[in-house]
Amino acid sequence: MLLVACFWLPAASNQQPAAIMNWYLVKLVFQIVNDNGTAQFDEQMRLIQADELEWAVEKASVLGWLEQSGDTRHPWRFIDVADIRRVEVLEDGIQLCAHTVEVENAEDYIQLTKLNAAKAFQLAQQQELVV
Repeated sequence: MLLVACFWLPAASNQQPAAIMNWYLVKLVFQIVNDNGTAQFDEQMRLIQADELEWAVEKASVLGWLEQSGDTRHPWRFIDVADIRRVEVLEDGIQLCAHTVEVENAEDYIQLTKLNAAKAFQLAQQQELVV
């Protein structure tokens, strides 16, 4: 019995090894231009993958510029990348961002939070049905 094994070996190369990619949490800020005199801004937290900080900022900026709205009634204008933080590890339950809220009426805030939670859950269920 003759047993033959063949192995393909990659050719030698002078290429550098692939860069290690990092995750960055960025905040994009958009101004919602309206005619009612109220200043409105939309702050979005996004995950960006890049090999270095400068590239993450560049990618986030391009994303912001691309997502500006051309809507003539309520255009969104990209302002800037307002914050950027490297995410060391992506794992279940990791805290990506947090902020503290001060309110005058705790019960009203708790009720509003519970109402928003219920709406968010319903919306998420609807979106899963669409996908």
